[in-house]
Amino acid sequence: MITWQSIQDIFQGVTSLFAVPPSLAIARLGLIALGFLLMYLGRKGVLEALIMIPMGLGMATVNAAVMFFDPLKLHGGGGTLFVEAQAGATTDGVRNAADLMTILQIDWLQPIYTFTFSNGLIACLVFFGIGSLLDIGFILARPYTSMIIALCAELGTIVVLPLATCFGFTPQEAAAISVIGGADGPMVLFTSLTLAKHLFVPIAVVAYLYLGLTYGGYPYLVRALVPKRLREIPMYPQKNQREYSSFQKMIVAAVGCVVLSFLLPIAAPLIFSLFLGIVIRESGIKAFQDLVSGPMLYTATLFLGLMLGILCDANTIMDPKVLPLLLLGCLALLISGIGGILGGYLMYFVSGGKVNPVVGIAGVSCVPTTAKVAQKIVSKDNPSAVIMPAALGANISGVITSAIIAGVLCSLLKIAS
Repeated sequence: MITWQSIQDIFQGVTSLFAVPPSLAIARLGLIALGFLLMYLGRKGVLEALIMIPMGLGMATVNAAVMFFDPLKLHGGGGTLFVEAQAGATTDGVRNAADLMTILQIDWLQPIYTFTFSNGLIACLVFFGIGSLLDIGFILARPYTSMIIALCAELGTIVVLPLATCFGFTPQEAAAISVIGGADGPMVLFTSLTLAKHLFVPIAVVAYLYLGLTYGGYPYLVRALVPKRLREIPMYPQKNQREYSSFQKMIVAAVGCVVLSFLLPIAAPLIFSLFLGIVIRESGIKAFQDLVSGPMLYTATLFLGLMLGILCDANTIMDPKVLPLLLLGCLALLISGIGGILGGYLMYFVSGGKVNPVVGIAGVSCVPTTAKVAQKIVSKDNPSAVIMPAALGANISGVITSAIIAGVLCSLLKIAS
């Protein structure tokens, strides 16, 4: 005989929705709706589809099914897809390897989190793939313009770092939050794992939500700060511009990798991953480049977006520390965008009007998103204007600059902790 209790036992998701406080239930429903919205905007091209579509589906599903095990109620928990990091620990805190491996075999996302996400490996894999797509010739063509704009685009990190301490965060937590201003997702993951592991999940979720929104938000910022007559400025190749061979670019990348790793060993995993990708690109080993820039990059990106969505459950978002993270992360990216545009204006005046100020937004190192945003804005006002090479130079320089700044912060604050 079918009873109301048997129906509740079968459809446990509905039961769990009414078994939690109303605020948490509303948050779950809101995050389900947000997940669908992210998927829709990703499909429409408003947001970055590679991250937003799997992230949106993961976010909607995890909040619908409450798929997390409670580590304190492991043997009677209701999770089916993902377990907490402490699952499998015994009462005295020692992990039971056999039990844990049994769980890993069943809950298919847990191994991905444990072996690639929680230790920063997935950030290295993404950086590896990104490096294989980058042509450092764009930096070498305009080195000073690229570096100055990239430095200006770190303004959000510089401003939010002391501001976050005013919200009660420790210097290590503040640094992990402020690095969101660099708009470099793998670097944000790496820094939060190094300096504030307990805030890793909310920082990662907040960072990638905002990085996706740079597609939609930065064009309005550029149009508000750069008048149409300046947005229309075309950027022509410089006279007597030197052409660099693949061998020369490979040597530059190798030297840069060794020097930066020597100066900032704490950030060497990401530095090495990025420059190894660049070296593979310039080495002419097509089989390696096809592997790294194709299957490896897209697999890592898929699971990165999926894991970020799965981690974005209502309990995480309702954490009292997350609201300041939301505000500070948004502020960091806003100020970095303004800083980049100010850098673009600086180079516009220094060059005598030959640099389009819109290139400045590409200094925010969400590569290649902000470079594409810059070109799209300019093309709308002047279809014949091409600024993509200069934007990519600033963009790639921004990646390297954010890695250096994150490495400096990790080196200083890791010692202080």
